[in-house]
Amino acid sequence: MAKDSSFDIVSQVDMQEVDNAYQQTARELTQRYDLKSSGATVDLSKADGTVTVTAPADFVARQVIDVLNGRLHKRGVDLKAVQWDAPQAASGGNVRVVGHIVSGIDRELAKRISKDVRDMKLKCKVAVEDDKLRVTSPSKDVLQQVIAQVRAADYDVPLQFTNYR
Repeated sequence: MAKDSSFDIVSQVDMQEVDNAYQQTARELTQRYDLKSSGATVDLSKADGTVTVTAPADFVARQVIDVLNGRLHKRGVDLKAVQWDAPQAASGGNVRVVGHIVSGIDRELAKRISKDVRDMKLKCKVAVEDDKLRVTSPSKDVLQQVIAQVRAADYDVPLQFTNYR
């Protein structure tokens, strides 16, 4: 009997790269002429996995978010990994926008991906394990097809394919 090949579908974010992008954004807020005296701030909470932008106006908050998104992109962090809330009023007439860093695949999304893989009618098995999915098959070609199909679908979270054996 041939050994089955497998790979994992995961959604992970490198928090060190997020921290580096946050540090670069904070430095740019103190140096850019249009943001220097605006009073905008950006805070990162690694424990909660949130980025908080506080600014005097919604327009300035969007500028800070654009700067942060640019830094994240240059660092190789997928922009789907940060889901931004709607702007909220904060004290002193400021605006606060909170971004949540998505890490891991939740149960509902795992079920949806599993169903989509099963609907491909390929000879493979999909198992949901905590916050990842394991796909196994005797044929590596089938696994390559599954990777291509999952990559083509849009699931609103960044997906990586690891432990390919």
